[in-house]
Amino acid sequence: MNINGRNKIIKHHQYAIEFVRSLNNLREEQWRRKIEEGKWTVAEIIGHLIPWDEFIINNRLPYLFSVQELPIGPDVKTLNATSAHNAREQEKKVIITDFILVRSELLQKIEGIPDIRWKEEITIGQTTLNLYDYFEGLAEHDQHHFNQIKEILHKK
Repeated sequence: MNINGRNKIIKHHQYAIEFVRSLNNLREEQWRRKIEEGKWTVAEIIGHLIPWDEFIINNRLPYLFSVQELPIGPDVKTLNATSAHNAREQEKKVIITDFILVRSELLQKIEGIPDIRWKEEITIGQTTLNLYDYFEGLAEHDQHHFNQIKEILHKK
């Protein structure tokens, strides 16, 4: 891992903030549109990213380079279902503002990680990887959802 990998992760989070900020321009119908039948709406997609960012901030970053064991992650289905439900009931402005605030905090913490730490191996459950690979996986998850949103918004 070199400095370019770290910068790639930082740029991704800067992009994510701007992408979600741009969703303020969506009409309510677009914001509440399902990406396809049986799938989430744009609101639910963005809404589910917030608690995951909070989890990383509170239950991953403080423990990654300590001798303390990582806290057990939440049940994925439960967290996603709860966050999607909450997004259905929240205003667009609230969801977008919350995303930007939490993602900005995550970005600030990422920027504060010393370069040397990005090369160290971390273990999450049964998986061992370096910090760049961990954050790259999260960025790929974001990008998957952002691509879904772009695709649905380009359909008439």
